Amino acid sequence: MDLVFTTEELDPARRFAAWQDAICDHYVHVDVNAVKPADYQGFIREAQFGPVTMSDVFLSEQRISRRERHIAKLDKDCYYVQFLQQGSMDVLQAGQTLVTSPGIGAIFSASDAYDLECSNQFRSLYLEIPRKEFSSRFAEGKMPSAATIATGRGLGRIAAEFCALLAAEASHLEETARGRLGHELMDVLALALDMGDKDEFSEDATARNARLRSVKAWIEEHLTDPDLSLEKIARSNGVSLRHLHYLFRSTEMSVSEWILNRRLQRCYDALMRPELRALSVTEIAYRLGFSSSSHFSTVFRRKFGHSPSELRRRQVE
Repeated sequence: MDLVFTTEELDPARRFAAWQDAICDHYVHVDVNAVKPADYQGFIREAQFGPVTMSDVFLSEQRISRRERHIAKLDKDCYYVQFLQQGSMDVLQAGQTLVTSPGIGAIFSASDAYDLECSNQFRSLYLEIPRKEFSSRFAEGKMPSAATIATGRGLGRIAAEFCALLAAEASHLEETARGRLGHELMDVLALALDMGDKDEFSEDATARNARLRSVKAWIEEHLTDPDLSLEKIARSNGVSLRHLHYLFRSTEMSVSEWILNRRLQRCYDALMRPELRALSVTEIAYRLGFSSSSHFSTVFRRKFGHSPSELRRRQVE
């Protein structure tokens, strides 16, 4: 693969600024907030496989953001597919949080706003895939805008290993062969996403509703956990993150929205209980899993039309 940029030969004090100038402002159009900018390391290598651009990326711990001002600079409409070899990363897009690791890849829209939260150093293979051409591989041209891909088994594993093999052999392949392989890679990825749905989500409505009730009951028991995460919920209930999101489709809200609503309702009920009047609003919020009193007050007012303090005053009166 061809080297696009590396910090290796730069003075440590200049690395992060050079990365921002060469990569963030001109190459991918994003904002980056590095955890340790004084100790920044990174490189990007790239290879073209017909319509698919493949990048081998190594980065230090950071948060990457793409917003409307960045999207306005894009000259193409595409998806990103991410296969991590090292580290972990959360992909935040359209109200979803996709937790990725060497065993879980992700696909998300490069043409919509997103955040990437990288834990420690990480290395990943990225595919940039044209939206129109990839969507045509699905029934009625429809596919999820953001989803995880299990890469430890089945078609997800085949797709990830095929991608890694192409990265290793890119320099030995002629342009014509790379073009054909790019189309074949899109076929395998589409099949992995399509068959993944049929494989994992084939349970009937009765079984699905029973599983949803079970998951909801587990969440209710753990609402007071401030570190409750979608990854923990999925792992503790023996489902993938993708299946977890699927189960909650019938609720017409995301998992995170459902959790927030339950926490707010539990706080409302607690604020109305005379025997808990000795507890402050902040104490009640923290007991129900909120970690910020200001955020709690904001979302409480948004849901109920008044602040938690106002509710308590009315209850006393």
